[in-house]
Amino acid sequence: MMYAILCYNNEAEVFAWSKEHNDAVMARLGVIQQKWEKAGKLKPSLRLLPTSAATTLRKSDDAVLDGPYAETKEQLLGFYLLDAEDLEEALSFVRELAAANPGGAYELRPVLLYNPGAPVTAFP
Repeated sequence: MMYAILCYNNEAEVFAWSKEHNDAVMARLGVIQQKWEKAGKLKPSLRLLPTSAATTLRKSDDAVLDGPYAETKEQLLGFYLLDAEDLEEALSFVRELAAANPGGAYELRPVLLYNPGAPVTAFP
C-alpha cells in the first residue's frame, strides 16, 4: 500500500531554526531516508516552501488568494511517499522520523492511483 506521510509543524518555529539546527535535523532525517530508500520503500519526499509562498484557488468562487486556504496552528511543511506492506510498517517509518525531528505531527494517508490512462505499474 502506498502511503502519503504529511508532515505538520509550526511553520514560524521551523523556519526560525538556525542553519546549524536545521542541518542537524536534516542529517538525522537523512539517515532514516537512506535506510528506507535502500529497502525500496521510500519514494519522493518534498519540503514545502513557507505558506507565505502559497497561492490558493478557492473553488466555490474561483477566487485566487495569497497564502494557504486556512489559518492553522500547524502547517503542512512537506510530505513523503512510502510503499509499505501495511499501516504498521508505515507507522514504523513515521516513528523513526518523529524521533529524529520531534514536534508537530505526521498524518498517514493511503494513496490510490489517480491518473486515468497511466499504467498501473507506476505504483506497485
